Amino acid sequence: MTYNPAQIEPKWQALWEKQHSFQSQDHSTKPKYYVLDMFPYPSSTGLHVGHPEGYTATDILARYKRACGYNVLHPMGWDAFGLPAEQHAIKTGVHPEKTTQGAIDSFRRQLKRLGFSYDWSREVSTCAPDYYKWTQWIFLRLFERGLAYQKEVDVNWCPELKTVLANEEVVDGKSERGGHPVFRVPMKQWMLKITAYAERLLTDLDGLDWPESTKQLQRNWIGKSEGLELKFEIENSGGKRLEVYTTRPDTLWGVTFAVLAPEHPLVGLITHSSCHEEVQAYIAQASRKSEVARQDQSKEKTGCFTGAYALHPVTQKRIPIWIADYVMMGYGTGAVMGVPGHDERDQDFAQKFGLEIKSVINADGIAFDSDFINGLDSKTAIKKVVEWAEKNGIGRGSVKYKLRDWLFSRQRYWGEPFPLIKHDDGRISGVSDHDLPVTLPEVERYEPSGTGESPLSVMNEWKTVKRDVETWMRETDTMPGSAGSSWYFLRFCDPHNDEAPFSKEAEKYWMPVDFYLGGDEHAVGHLLYSR
Repeated sequence: MTYNPAQIEPKWQALWEKQHSFQSQDHSTKPKYYVLDMFPYPSSTGLHVGHPEGYTATDILARYKRACGYNVLHPMGWDAFGLPAEQHAIKTGVHPEKTTQGAIDSFRRQLKRLGFSYDWSREVSTCAPDYYKWTQWIFLRLFERGLAYQKEVDVNWCPELKTVLANEEVVDGKSERGGHPVFRVPMKQWMLKITAYAERLLTDLDGLDWPESTKQLQRNWIGKSEGLELKFEIENSGGKRLEVYTTRPDTLWGVTFAVLAPEHPLVGLITHSSCHEEVQAYIAQASRKSEVARQDQSKEKTGCFTGAYALHPVTQKRIPIWIADYVMMGYGTGAVMGVPGHDERDQDFAQKFGLEIKSVINADGIAFDSDFINGLDSKTAIKKVVEWAEKNGIGRGSVKYKLRDWLFSRQRYWGEPFPLIKHDDGRISGVSDHDLPVTLPEVERYEPSGTGESPLSVMNEWKTVKRDVETWMRETDTMPGSAGSSWYFLRFCDPHNDEAPFSKEAEKYWMPVDFYLGGDEHAVGHLLYSR
């Protein structure tokens, strides 16, 4: 029997569409089953092979569950804001809204021709005002609770693209899109206080019915550790102290050097004049690397001596202070004590620069040549060193997380505007819920401003808000693409609700998602942010 797809496929696809064969029911006595796909970014080139590969698997499951009598929710939508569409618009001169909508139409047509059993009545797009109204509404709730704040942080600035890039958009010190040089520079940014939930994000993983590999990726990303914050006095500095964080206080007697992040505020204060030129050159070099590149353990270690020394808190031995880009200002204290005898990273650094390597823990984990902890096992020794440091006022036990607050600003046009206004006295407040959505202005030009500010910053008519005798200014940064894609699974439950992002009834019926299939990059990104 010959199978003729050109004849058979269109016939049944037309019938499915006419009869709404795959439309889920909000009020059903059937048991529900929610099958969720990673919704795609609609690029101008259309679907790639990875899309139908995953979508075929979930479609088989959705069809099977329907056949088993379930009320199946199997929706599709578009992760449509972000840098690629804006860059394509700048390059071609076609507005990103037009190119994005054209791509969405193409994706939808391709997916329908593949015959996937999606409920197209629930289609959403993150760049549609009736969707991002609720993304803005969610942001306002976070802002009201003190979970959104402004902070000056080092960001990945690309002069050629004239925008800030996320870490994943930087490869080997260059922009992923275009291969342009990227530099680390300080800018005031909106942040979300995800670190306030670090412990819950970690402990709640235990109760999730997820693959263990996915949960472990999140545990590693959150990166909880317990250790000691310890102060080293800096020689001839007028009482200045260098504070380090270590998870192995029992190796204190093996410290032979200290390392600061190039951005550490002490660097400029303690660097000896004879080392100044070399230190400044190294800082400039480090600024051209992304955080991801700096943390790559496979790369050869680099560093620079400051000419300054710290004093060992027990032995008073002089310890050289270096700077190196493998130390990050955003984790711990931005400084580490170098223990090359018991840390592979420190050992690589010591071997590269000819620094002393000293062992103080034997193969059985027992301390030696370590003063008052000699003969103790690691657990006991760590406790005793922490107690000693706290008693002498030079340290304290501490819990740290690698997780850092979520950088939520982008200096772009094609993104959700922040629903915020700035008052004359410097106060920042949220707009009224009745004024949502704060829509993007219709513009002819959407190129970056060139100053590091968003393209919206030069749109005076849009950013100026007059109320009675007051004149306010809108926030001109926009949100990252992941803003809208971190809650889309909830909107699918109730996509046409004009009064709320979703009703409690719809959420109670459809959630949680029963089966989700996404790419590797979503194991931390989407899944962590959604939690």
